Amino acid sequence: MSGSLDRIGVTRIAVFGRHGVLPEEAVLGQRFYISLEARLDLAPAGRSDDVAHTVSYADLTQIAVEIATERRFDLIEALAETIAATILDRFAPVEAITVRVDKPSAPVPAILDGVSIEITRHRGVGA
Repeated sequence: MSGSLDRIGVTRIAVFGRHGVLPEEAVLGQRFYISLEARLDLAPAGRSDDVAHTVSYADLTQIAVEIATERRFDLIEALAETIAATILDRFAPVEAITVRVDKPSAPVPAILDGVSIEITRHRGVGA
């Protein structure tokens, strides 16, 4: 790894999922937004202009969508953890990944725009 880490960002991927602790969340489902920030060295891609030297934001998006729509989690923390672990497992150039999950329709007895969690995982830490 070189001394600097660059960023690939994918912001607010909208998905429909059935995540949540409450039984009605599993039945009704709701919209979630997932944002990703992959940290890696983009200099080889910048010098070569070759997609083989980077990580495709389309591939990052596909992983998030598949996990969020094909699996069910009680906690959005577990959803984020699974997305982060999968990205680190599949893409060796990614040194760190930040995953944010926004839950705008959280069943909270208050008027709010939503709730969110954000995690950052680094290659080789906690593996």
